Amino acid sequence: MSSSSSFEQPQVITCKAAVAWRAGEPLVIEEVEVSPPQPLEIRIKVVCTSLCRSDLSAWESQSLLPRIFGHEAAGIVESIGEGVTEFEKGDHVLAVFTGECGSCRHCISGKSNMCQVLGMERKGLMHSDQKTRFSIKGKPVYHYCAVSSFSEYTVVHSGCAVKVDPTAPLNKICLLSCGVAAGLGAAWNVADVQKGSSVVIFGLGTVGLSVAQGAKLRGAAQIIGVDINPAKAEQANTFGVTDFVDSNNHSEPIPQVIKRMTGGGADFAFECVGDTEVATTALQSCSDGWGVTVTLGVPKVKPEVSAHYGLFLSGKSLKGTLFGGWKPKSDIPSLIEKYMNKEIMIDELVTHNLAFDDINEAFELMREGKCLRCVLHMSKRGSSGEHFLWLHQSIEQAWRKNRRRGKP
Repeated sequence: MSSSSSFEQPQVITCKAAVAWRAGEPLVIEEVEVSPPQPLEIRIKVVCTSLCRSDLSAWESQSLLPRIFGHEAAGIVESIGEGVTEFEKGDHVLAVFTGECGSCRHCISGKSNMCQVLGMERKGLMHSDQKTRFSIKGKPVYHYCAVSSFSEYTVVHSGCAVKVDPTAPLNKICLLSCGVAAGLGAAWNVADVQKGSSVVIFGLGTVGLSVAQGAKLRGAAQIIGVDINPAKAEQANTFGVTDFVDSNNHSEPIPQVIKRMTGGGADFAFECVGDTEVATTALQSCSDGWGVTVTLGVPKVKPEVSAHYGLFLSGKSLKGTLFGGWKPKSDIPSLIEKYMNKEIMIDELVTHNLAFDDINEAFELMREGKCLRCVLHMSKRGSSGEHFLWLHQSIEQAWRKNRRRGKP
């Protein structure tokens, strides 16, 4: 661990990054300069990063460009800035889009994970000095969610990184830096799903399936999954969904369908689509008297939720959540431990593994609804090559064999 007296200032690194120059247009692999980490920052060599739907939505609509997207990532600390004592070069870490300073009102409240110092960064800049650490030929490139993992190297505030078990597979646990953790936390921390309860989940992507998994582990008796794609029904069953509803295949309103299936409305409803009209539908689908609806999705349009006040007079409640209520530094290591102990599923959510160079293919897969999570591997080139496929399959086979034997 470096002390202030022996600290050696890192230098600028030039590496490859996928840069968005125009909204909705293919990302361009560029040579970018990555500045050294400033005080309380670390520079990370990204090993694996997964594509989240939030990346897709932002890429399609953002005007703050050029930008490097990506926020579900795992990597290895390459260098540290002055004042960093928690991390050393070589540490394995997850980068997270919302931090934990440990000293602000929210961090010490025991009631919230909405850090006032390192919360959601929306300006494309670093928390500390409101500048970027990326540039191309001297011109700044904006960050995304204080992570920007679609780059071989990135700089994050040390409060937005979590040190992880070095035996944990980075190509799996990177999903815990957003989607999987958000879904599990919504079920456990926010809704507090109870044994024997009924649950309805709108949207069966990675987040929705993680909610289902969390509800199943809590002992929910009925877990209804609602989606427009009937092909998701079989996989949803793996994560605990007991009943599937194709919302395009019913003439009556979906809340009526859910009320009939649950005998009056679900105890808990979750909106995992990113659509405020679906949030209203979820609220209408939960039980009078005690029904709780949790909204997790980030809407691209119409951010205002519209609901008749009578829904609330009847005793229903609507909650929101960011990152499932988890405090990243305090809580994420326990989720990794659960994964390593085979208590939660992550592997089954990774439907595609691609080389970083094929990032635009990953965007197309998600836009077309053909993947759950696509993990991009920084060290691989050309996913169409036989060697890449053989190597990935060999790694997967070895990992699964060791898990069956109880080895890390």
